[in-house]
Amino acid sequence: MTPRLPLTRFARLSNNSFSYSKPSYVRVASRRHISSDEKPLPKNDKPGPGPNQEQLPHVSEEAAAISKTKGEQAPELEQGTPVQDILQRDPSSKDTAPEVLKDKNKSYAPNGSRSYSTSARKQMELSHYPPANESMDPHFDLSSMSSALDMAENKQHALEETTGHTFGLPGLPIGSRDHLKYRYDPVVQQVTMLLMKDGKLARAQSNMARILNQLRTSPAPNTSLKYPLVPGAPPPAHLPLNPVLYLQTAIDSVAPLMRLRSLKGFAGGGQALQVPQPLAVRQRRRTAVMWILDAIGKKTSKGSGKGMFAQKFADEIIAIVEGKSSVWEKRGSTHKLGVAARSNLAKVEKGRR
Repeated sequence: MTPRLPLTRFARLSNNSFSYSKPSYVRVASRRHISSDEKPLPKNDKPGPGPNQEQLPHVSEEAAAISKTKGEQAPELEQGTPVQDILQRDPSSKDTAPEVLKDKNKSYAPNGSRSYSTSARKQMELSHYPPANESMDPHFDLSSMSSALDMAENKQHALEETTGHTFGLPGLPIGSRDHLKYRYDPVVQQVTMLLMKDGKLARAQSNMARILNQLRTSPAPNTSLKYPLVPGAPPPAHLPLNPVLYLQTAIDSVAPLMRLRSLKGFAGGGQALQVPQPLAVRQRRRTAVMWILDAIGKKTSKGSGKGMFAQKFADEIIAIVEGKSSVWEKRGSTHKLGVAARSNLAKVEKGRR
């Protein structure tokens, strides 16, 4: 008995697996063919010049060809001809020339008509040699001629020394301010380094420039008799004219002459002994600047901005000169303690023996 085939299963598979797709059409470009009635274009065996060929020559080239034919002088094709030469060569063109060219043509002289040599005169000026007529003069001074020769030799020697340098070499001996690292005033340099924070030198220099500008533009201060300035200070009216001297005068005026040094065990029983110790110039100025910065930090700010710190520092410098700053009290108390502790120096010397 033959097996039965599941026709419904095959019908289901045929419906799912086979699908009808529409045919795709490809558009082909139509080509134009020459019919039997039309004839092909004839071929050109001898091609002629193109549209940009066989143009007319330039005006100068045409003028040169005509001048060559007539046997006249042809204009230069590689270099332009001056207008004055054209006017001199063609007299009829002078009547139609502009008035400016007519005036220039009157004072125009051709090349090689100078009565002197400019190159010889320029060489004479560079070498500083006297002219020939002066050297042939019987009354000419030989000492002036020798001095001129020395000047020429010195100039040549200086020219050889400066060869290869953008600027001239400095003279010897070199000054103390000519060095790149020491070009600023010592007080300005020290105060700038003390104003610097976190290694930001450019900001400290900017603040120092604002401080000096504020001191320069401020009015003349009124000094106090209770707190006199350092001996040798200029008059108060002259201080704004020199802001660096203004700053140095204020710092040196409040700088202490000594500091108190603590010596452990010299007082007995393990107690420290206060002994005065003199300070050098840079140490005195550093102490004064630190006192000024401490006084600035305790004052309330009047505003905000980049120039606020410089404004407060400059105001404190002016207050020092006028005797209104609290730094004077610190200086006075330090000197009082130092004078009172002078007796401890004998104990130190006795203990060392």
